[in-house]
Amino acid sequence: MLKDITLGQFFPGTTVIHKLDPRTKLVWVILYIVALFLAKWFVSYALVLVTLAAVIAASKIQLKVILRGMKPLLFIILLTAVLNLFYSQGDVLVQFWIFRITRQGVMNAIFMMLRITMLVTGTFMLTYTTSPIALTDGLESLLGPLKKLHVPVHELAMMMCIALRFIPTLIEETDKIMSAQKARGADFESGNIIARAKAMVPILVPLFISAFRRADELATAMECRCYHGGEGRTRLHQLRYAGRDYAAYALGLVLVAGVVALRVCGL
Repeated sequence: MLKDITLGQFFPGTTVIHKLDPRTKLVWVILYIVALFLAKWFVSYALVLVTLAAVIAASKIQLKVILRGMKPLLFIILLTAVLNLFYSQGDVLVQFWIFRITRQGVMNAIFMMLRITMLVTGTFMLTYTTSPIALTDGLESLLGPLKKLHVPVHELAMMMCIALRFIPTLIEETDKIMSAQKARGADFESGNIIARAKAMVPILVPLFISAFRRADELATAMECRCYHGGEGRTRLHQLRYAGRDYAAYALGLVLVAGVVALRVCGL
């Protein structure tokens, strides 16, 4: 299960999606999320889904990688769908005991599953096609105006970059600890919920110790390289917009406008 978590991983490539400016991809994700939450009916969701499929095809990210990353979220998606299915008002289709399934509940369950799945997939595409360093530079550039309000933009962007960078590392470390504990006879799958929670303690303690040790080593390495924040700091690769970035912005605005128009028409 831990190996299925792919959030934070970066798959290098030379596709047009990989070559987009990180600022463009960050803004595009925001426009995509806005369009997704404005979608009202099947036609609107179909438009957003076709757009997402086109991005996945253009990035050449394998579909099995995305599906593997969705596996840990399957329980949350199904739970959300079930809650919407049984606790929505509308025309009753089936009723038994205290539960009832309504027509509106079925629609809400389907749309909620689509929304969560497409939302997570779109976020995955951002991290899959953008390196953590580029993502940090793009985020810092977009939040640059906040520096006038004395907001520590560089520090915030750096913390986000480090968090994304170390997600795969911590997952790998957790897997190693679990394998070592199983080799010593630990059982993480049997018993009730309380017993399973107690069985996780031998994993969490060494994991926290390892995380703090890595954080201390990283801080020491940054100090040895005379790192002192974003003031006066230069970059090897300067961010510059290209024609494909302006085209991506235009397509993002067209997507939002199309979803808004479909929403007005009840589609």
